[in-house]
Amino acid sequence: MTDHLEVTENAGAVEICIKRPEKKNALTVEMYTGLFDAIEAANTDQSTRCVIIHSDGDDFCAGNDLMDFMARPPTGPDSPVLRFLTNLRSCDVPLIAAVQGKAVGVGATMLLHTDHVVLAENAELHFNFIKMALVPEAASSLLLPAYVGRQRAAEALMTGTPILADEALQSGLAAKVLSADAILPAARDFAARLGALPPAALRETKRLMQRAPESLADRMTAENLVFMKSLQSPEFAESVKAFMEKRKPNY
Repeated sequence: MTDHLEVTENAGAVEICIKRPEKKNALTVEMYTGLFDAIEAANTDQSTRCVIIHSDGDDFCAGNDLMDFMARPPTGPDSPVLRFLTNLRSCDVPLIAAVQGKAVGVGATMLLHTDHVVLAENAELHFNFIKMALVPEAASSLLLPAYVGRQRAAEALMTGTPILADEALQSGLAAKVLSADAILPAARDFAARLGALPPAALRETKRLMQRAPESLADRMTAENLVFMKSLQSPEFAESVKAFMEKRKPNY
């Protein structure tokens, strides 16, 4: 694990803190590897309820460390950056992000794969690949238009115009906009709410939400299969027992 990442765990919530504020938390190959390892470990551990990603300093993440990126560019699906992005997409546990200042490039696209984003009032999301003569990554050419509409996404992806906090909130890119000192407590509060819920059902809910677009009939069939399986789960039995005994369930 690189010194530029700090991974902690509390009550089932794994926190990953990006700690390279002197470089605006720009990511190196080692940091991508560390992020992948931390998320993979959290996803594999059935006791994990969620993952919180946050960072030190004035900015959330400046994207790739350019010198490191030029020296060691991704060359295939096993490259650390692509493994990290693929892991974000396939992660079963809820992902939460607390974002202050600028989130640039991958710092912005990773947010499209999280389930709860808390932005500081000064947050700016920069999908500015075009300014480096590059194209969008991490399915942002699909996901961003779904959030903000084609016209605004074209402005963001074709000119690099940032999406500011209030606009992100209005479009559904963010769940909350708060003062900078309130974003991490808010993320932890949401994590605590998730921690009180049945973990297997929570993961199954996210898996259903992650499915590719399909017909209503196919989605209903998929939900029904998981629903019927859930009726046989220890979690459901505990929820019914707790209801009958007028107490909080113990998952």
